[in-house]
Amino acid sequence: MFFMRSLFTGVVFFAMAAVAQAGPPDKYPFLSYDEGLRLARQESKKIFLYFGREGCGWCEKTNKEAFSDPRLRRKYISHYVLVYVDAESGRRLTLPSGERITEMELGVRLRAFATPLFAYLEPDGRLIFKVSGIQTVKDFNDYDRFVYGGLYKTQDIQQFLSENP
Repeated sequence: MFFMRSLFTGVVFFAMAAVAQAGPPDKYPFLSYDEGLRLARQESKKIFLYFGREGCGWCEKTNKEAFSDPRLRRKYISHYVLVYVDAESGRRLTLPSGERITEMELGVRLRAFATPLFAYLEPDGRLIFKVSGIQTVKDFNDYDRFVYGGLYKTQDIQQFLSENP
C-alpha cells in the first residue's frame, strides 16, 4: 500500500512539474538582455525585464492569466523592449558599464530572491522599479501607466498605486 501511495504521489508530482513549463510567454518578442539593451538605446524605449525560470509555477500562472491578454500584449510590445532573463542560466551578459556577469549574478544584483520578478528599466539600463510575484492584467496595466506615462519621475510606485486603486 505504501509503495502504491508513493508511486501515485510521484506520478502526480511529475505531472504537475511537467505542466509548469514557464519560460517567457508565447507571442511576445522577448530578447536577451544584451540584445534588449542595445535595441532600447537605439530606439530610446524603456525596457520591461522578466526574470523567470523554467518550471516556475508562479511564472506560468502569470503567463496564463496576464500575458495571454491580447490588449496587454499589444501594449507591452508597443511601449517597451521586452527582455527575458533565465534565473538559472549561466549565460553571460554585458551591463551598461561594460562589466560581464552571468544572468544569475544579475538576479542577485536585482535582489531576485524568487521568480517571477519584473523590472522596468530606462533605455540605459537604470532601474525604474521592480515587482515580484504573480501579477494580473490590471497590475501590468497600472505599471504601464506609471512607467510609460512618466509618472515615475514625480512619485514612487507605492504612492501611485495608493492614489490609483
